[in-house]
Amino acid sequence: MLPLNVYQRFRANRASPGHLGPADSSHAAHGPRHGHAIAKSIEYNSAEVLLVEQGSLYPALHRLIRRGWIAAEEGTSENNRRAKFYRLTAKGRRQLTVETGKWEKLSEAIARILNPAEQQGRP
Repeated sequence: MLPLNVYQRFRANRASPGHLGPADSSHAAHGPRHGHAIAKSIEYNSAEVLLVEQGSLYPALHRLIRRGWIAAEEGTSENNRRAKFYRLTAKGRRQLTVETGKWEKLSEAIARILNPAEQQGRP
């Protein structure tokens, strides 16, 4: 069972510092990307429902590095600037599967709560 305080991690449409759920690691799964590209990808793919600020993204990325779910490498961005590029590790791929399952389960539960008429015959 997922904790209800998951909703406290989001205010309006901005993620709280360091709490983006699987969104931050899933974008590292598409190959090495620098932080700004990850943030823009999350915003674009969520139809700008999730607006990611540096104060949210970088603490989350650092937490994922400490857990061994992503790795960071120095490189040069498309603007010819030094940047860290983040990629998902094998351990991170396994964890992404777990976290994605949790979010899908939560999403399904919310849908059942919001649409109780569709749950005819269920308590």
